[in-house]
Amino acid sequence: MGVLSFIREAGEKLFGSGEAKAATAAASADPAEANRKAAQAITDYIHAMKLDAEKLNVAFDGASETVTVSGTVPDQATREKILLCCGNVAGVRKVVDQLTVKNPTPEATYHTVVKGDTLSKIAREQYGDANAYMRIFEANKPMLKDPDRIYPGQVLRIPPKG
Repeated sequence: MGVLSFIREAGEKLFGSGEAKAATAAASADPAEANRKAAQAITDYIHAMKLDAEKLNVAFDGASETVTVSGTVPDQATREKILLCCGNVAGVRKVVDQLTVKNPTPEATYHTVVKGDTLSKIAREQYGDANAYMRIFEANKPMLKDPDRIYPGQVLRIPPKG
């Protein structure tokens, strides 16, 4: 459990369409409702990625640009992917992790993509082998759909060596 930091401007534009867009526009009139709709947009995104947790609860505080996520996940990889779904969203600065893992394993590290990064370059830095890029790609599915499509500010899971 802990707090992860993200780049506010990078990530999925969940708050720019549909109900979330209406929520953003109405935020000054009813911040609680805007926060609820933003949290629902993030929850829907997690489900769209086919990730789930028992008693999954996502809360959003627009004033601090913070997501708090809780529930019980089957494994460490699911935990980390849910955290990335919450944080790799434009408008989110922090994610408070209150998830419980049923079958804990070693935690991954995280890498924030910078201009000029490729998965091969990151793999070379992390594992000493540029050809290990598919390991990083697989660790970030389903959020990544193409190993050549990463963007500055995106946070990626880097599985432990082994």
